[in-house]
Amino acid sequence: MKTIAGGICAPRYFLASGIRCGIKENASKRDLALVFSERPCSSAAVFTTNRVQAASVIVSREHSRSEKIRALVANSGNANACTGQAGLEAARRITELTAEKLGIAVEETAVASTGVIGVPLPINRIEAGIANLAAILAPNGGDTALEAIMTTDIRKKSTAIELKLLAGHGTPIRIGAMAKGSGMIHPNMATMICVITTDAAITAAMLDRALRRAVDRSFNRMTVDGDMSTNDMALVMANGAAENPLVDREGPAWEAFASALEYVCTGLAKAMARDGEGATRLITVTVKGAACEEDAAILARSVAGSSLVKAACFGADANWGRVICALGYAGVPFKPEETSVEFTSAAGSTLVCKNGEGLLFSEERAKQILLEEEIEIKVIAGSGSGQAVSWGCDLTYDYVKINGDYRS
Repeated sequence: MKTIAGGICAPRYFLASGIRCGIKENASKRDLALVFSERPCSSAAVFTTNRVQAASVIVSREHSRSEKIRALVANSGNANACTGQAGLEAARRITELTAEKLGIAVEETAVASTGVIGVPLPINRIEAGIANLAAILAPNGGDTALEAIMTTDIRKKSTAIELKLLAGHGTPIRIGAMAKGSGMIHPNMATMICVITTDAAITAAMLDRALRRAVDRSFNRMTVDGDMSTNDMALVMANGAAENPLVDREGPAWEAFASALEYVCTGLAKAMARDGEGATRLITVTVKGAACEEDAAILARSVAGSSLVKAACFGADANWGRVICALGYAGVPFKPEETSVEFTSAAGSTLVCKNGEGLLFSEERAKQILLEEEIEIKVIAGSGSGQAVSWGCDLTYDYVKINGDYRS
């Protein structure tokens, strides 16, 4: 497996475009994107579990049942959530216009939105924009599409890889992806729009299984602020252009594809956590020794999501008591009397707790370790076989500043 250029358009026969259609007040920012496969696709998608769901989620969930989505229109600047029947009609209109311009069935389209909740979507501006999007679709349009879905994101989140599903067999397959997300992020799913493309030949059923495993081990293991969005969506489209033997069952080829998809999603998840609103540090929490992987994941997420742990990391304070406290209220069993906590980074590491009790350590040394941009909190929570990783970020003054005047 190797990293390649091209992002969302790296897989064969995928095109993309991004424009400004006037949803955002900032006249220099793109706000409407299109990703399209020139060939039919098998597809799979996962959506937010929030009971309040945006119109884009409702419509795209309906269309995803076709398992044939090959085009996605996404807008930023407006969530089209809590907008009633008018919002639903607008989301449906977007997919109808997109299908018409691309010459495909409406069930082959999806729509995604991100931005302020409760504001009517300016559908007339989007209607005009869709024609322009379709006209400028290009195999190098990934960057403009990515820019068009960003809101409070500072860093661009895009990647592409290439690999052979079976060593020595056939043309390498490619997976490309782009994502947005930096605030209102918490499982399940994390607040985000993620679009994944691949030229692998794989059935919708196997694609769905691979996506759900990848999402569970990546996007569902990161947190920024404990808030779950109304608009989360991850979509993967596979057009089979690599012409590899069809992956239609579990086995070595499916495992290779699923692992590669997980690798892509994990990279994007870490990038989103690192880009958390106002964040200065990426926090990785690794838990080992739990009863099972699921328990380890819950424990790790509890630590990564703790406001007090996040604030301590911002202040480079080795307050390990907050870590063990967060483990204690996670809701799964572990052994406090066997628990150890270690802080580590590129500056070194220091063990601060062993067997549930504090150790003597240099506060100055610990501070230097926690001043790095990427830090890891390592936890041993017993003698079980379960282990998992969660990603988060520190809690800073800027997070409050950004979200205190988000609407303005």
